[in-house]
Amino acid sequence: MPRTTASKTKKLESMNLTELRARYREVVGEETRSPNKKYLIRRIEESLAAKKRRSPSRRATAAAPSAPPAPATPAAGTQPAPRRGRFAGMSLEELQAKYREVVGRPTGSSDISYLKWKIREAEAGRINVGPRPERELKVREDGKRVLPFSFDDEAVKALDKAWRDAGLPSRTRLVTRALYNELTAMGATEAAAHFAPKAEE
Repeated sequence: MPRTTASKTKKLESMNLTELRARYREVVGEETRSPNKKYLIRRIEESLAAKKRRSPSRRATAAAPSAPPAPATPAAGTQPAPRRGRFAGMSLEELQAKYREVVGRPTGSSDISYLKWKIREAEAGRINVGPRPERELKVREDGKRVLPFSFDDEAVKALDKAWRDAGLPSRTRLVTRALYNELTAMGATEAAAHFAPKAEE
């Protein structure tokens, strides 16, 4: 295996799955959700090799073998060529700001390849932009909705002990009472009325 090919393979192998999928999208030109890193690396290498074979500059070089080679190093006193790509000089914070500008919502991702890919996808109109719509809560047959709350395990254990010690029949009864008392204290009497204690209490 040529040294350049081996170094490219090693670089691909050092990428995580998200980075490989972004590189796959860039090189192959299509989306993938494959979790198989070996497959992704193989497809990327095959696409790069195919592009190299089709390259006009490669064909021109093959047709004119006597052309003098380009200098291996820049002349003394000259600056090295800048890195390619409009995102090349951007820091993580700048990319996150660009993501927020283009995609229309903030991100906590620190994956640079993912941020670049997402920005390009948004600019091309291939993904939805703007704030994510709030998840609609499904209404049960009895007309009630289940609200998704999450607490630490120790907090739930302490909560359950509290309502049992108070002689309440359930955790829901405690939460309903707490909502009623808090809404009443806030002056939100109309909302509080929905959580008023039942007559049997």
